Amino acid sequence: MKHAIFALFMAAPALAQECPIVPDHTEDIAALIAAAQAAPDEGAARQLAPEFWAIWTDAPDDYAQELLDEGMERRRVYDFAGAQKALDALVAYCPDYAEGYNQRAFVNFLRQDFSAALPDLDRAIALSPRHIAALSGRALTLTGLGRKAEAALSLRAALALNPWLTERSLLPALEADEEEL
Repeated sequence: MKHAIFALFMAAPALAQECPIVPDHTEDIAALIAAAQAAPDEGAARQLAPEFWAIWTDAPDDYAQELLDEGMERRRVYDFAGAQKALDALVAYCPDYAEGYNQRAFVNFLRQDFSAALPDLDRAIALSPRHIAALSGRALTLTGLGRKAEAALSLRAALALNPWLTERSLLPALEADEEEL
């Protein structure tokens, strides 16, 4: 079924109407961030991850959800070109949906095309400033670009929201490079 939907959106993108307003999950995200900050340990904080992802991947409508799911599935099986097409279509259809940009950035990150990933991460963060995964992804992408001082800033922003991120182990090395500047 997913592949039929993928073929449909590739063959006739004009069939899609205008993307509805992106769901407002501000209060839910705030509650999850508070829970992560109050978590007694990394294990407790990790249990919140599926709830964060359920919110971030809650697309504005069924069509957007199908595009997102297709892009994520194609990425999962290393079909980066197919993932890129699905996520390009999602971003074109729903330009105000942060997760479309975040997922497309992840595909480019996996391809080690850090220069292509960074603008999508910046857009995802502009749309959803408390998107922890986009903030930490931005830190990893900036590290890949050799921009470690900026990476440290982005990682600190992510850790301010969730101090238990596994990426926190990178901060001392990033800060050491930051001090050398």
